Amino acid sequence: MNPTALMIMLLSLAIGTTMTLMSHHWLLAWIGLEINTLAIIPLMTKTPHPRAIEAATKYFLTQASASALILFSATMNAWKTGEWSITLLSDPYTITLSMALMMKLGLAPLHFWLPEVIQGIPLSTGLILSTWQKIAPMTLLLQISHLTDLKLLITMGLTSILIGGWGGINQTQLRKVMAFSSIGHLGWMVLILKFNPQLTLFNFLLYITMTAAMFFSLMSISSTKISEISSSWPKSPILVTTMMLVLLSLAGLPPLTGFSPKLLIILELAKQNTLLLASVTMLASLLALFFYLRLTYVMILTLSPHIPPSSTHWRTTKNSPLTATMTTLALLIFPLSPTLLLII
Repeated sequence: MNPTALMIMLLSLAIGTTMTLMSHHWLLAWIGLEINTLAIIPLMTKTPHPRAIEAATKYFLTQASASALILFSATMNAWKTGEWSITLLSDPYTITLSMALMMKLGLAPLHFWLPEVIQGIPLSTGLILSTWQKIAPMTLLLQISHLTDLKLLITMGLTSILIGGWGGINQTQLRKVMAFSSIGHLGWMVLILKFNPQLTLFNFLLYITMTAAMFFSLMSISSTKISEISSSWPKSPILVTTMMLVLLSLAGLPPLTGFSPKLLIILELAKQNTLLLASVTMLASLLALFFYLRLTYVMILTLSPHIPPSSTHWRTTKNSPLTATMTTLALLIFPLSPTLLLII
C-alpha cells in the first residue's frame, strides 16, 4: 500500500477511536465508530485476494448492521427522553444498544463474522482488528454498564467463553485460533462487567497486551498455520520459546500475566455470592486451556532435534523492540496487578 494512503488510514483509525472515547453524545460516538469501520476496510483489502475481499465485505455488512441498530436505538431514546447523553438511556433501548455493541465486539452468539474475517486478512490487519478496533465499543459498553441487564451479560459472557473454547479446539489456522481466543476473553470481560467495571477494564488492557504480543510474534516468523509454527524453532528459538509462554499466559496459567484477571474475576464472583456461576466459568475455560496447551505441545514436539533436516531454516528472523516489549509485558505483569488496579 502507498505509504501516504497507509498513514491516512491509520490516522483515521486513531481519530475515530479518539472521537468515540471523548464523546458524551450518542451521535458523535456513532460517527467515531463509522470512521473506524471505514478506515480499516482498505487495510483489509490491501492484498487483492478473493478471501480478503470476502472478509472485508462480511466485516462491512456486520458493522453496518450494528451501527444502524446503534443509530436507530439512540434516536428513539433521544425522542423518548429528550437527551442524546450516553449515560441517559430508557429501558427498552439499553438492551438493543448493548446487543449492537456486543455485535461490534464479536461476542457470542453474535460472533459469526469474527473468525472468518480474521482468517481472510493479513496478520497486521488482524492485529488491529483484534485490539484497536475493540477499544471504542468496549468503552461505550463500560459507560452504560450500570444500565445493562445482568442476565443478558451473564448469558452472553458464558456463551462466549464456551464458544471461544469449543471453536478453537479443531482449528489448524492460527488466525482462527486467535479469533476464538478473542471471543473467549471478551466473554470473561462481559461476565464481570455489571459487578466490577474496573476489573473489566483491567482485563481488557491485559487482553490487548497479550494478543498484541502473540500477533507480533506470528508476524515476525510469518506463520499462519500450526504446521508452519511447528517448524519455526531453527528460525528463531528464543521467539518460539516466548511464544509458548505467551500462549500459556493467554490460557491463564500462573505465574504469567493472564492468570491475574482470571483469578480476580473468580474472586469477585465468589464475593458476589455467585459460586455456581464461578464454577461454571472455570469449567468452561478448560476448553480454551485445551487448545492453548495443544499449540504449546505442537511446538515442544518439534523442537530440535526432532525437526528433520529438510525443514530446517536459517536464523534470519529479526525481532523488533516492539515485539520484545509486548512479549515482556504479556509475561511479567502479574506481580504488578495490584498497582495497576489501584491506578485504574
